[in-house]
Amino acid sequence: QKKISELIKFNDEAHSFGKIKQGNPVTYDFTFTNISKEPVVIERAQASCGCTTPKWPQEAIMPGKTAVINVGYNAASVAPFEKSISVKVAGVEDMLNLKISGEVLEAGAWESEVKAKEVAKAKEAPVKKTAAPAAKTNKPVAKKTATPAKKS
Repeated sequence: QKKISELIKFNDEAHSFGKIKQGNPVTYDFTFTNISKEPVVIERAQASCGCTTPKWPQEAIMPGKTAVINVGYNAASVAPFEKSISVKVAGVEDMLNLKISGEVLEAGAWESEVKAKEVAKAKEAPVKKTAAPAAKTNKPVAKKTATPAKKS
């Protein structure tokens, strides 16, 4: 019996969106490569709930080629979340689980969070004081010559 791990390899099997704003759907591309010597077909990618929508390639993935399972999350409910997407490969009994997670914040709380991060980042960033470079021109510099004083 073949195993998924012998046929395809994902760059990562979990993704955290961090803190996201309620009502702003997010997506993530889980990239994978066919590491076998034969074409691989993803039969389905099934989410653990209706708030998560996976899209997978319908055509066979040739050996050595990469493809993507795009996973969307609707961010409708204010709460932390962790969702799984079960991936079924043709001819393989076991399934592979991809995971997405994060925390949906109410718009006002999300904006406060973003501003707090910007302020913290600004405080951490060292202030660099650099002198402005002298203006460059292509004109030759005029040489000043001393004129001898006239005797009277």
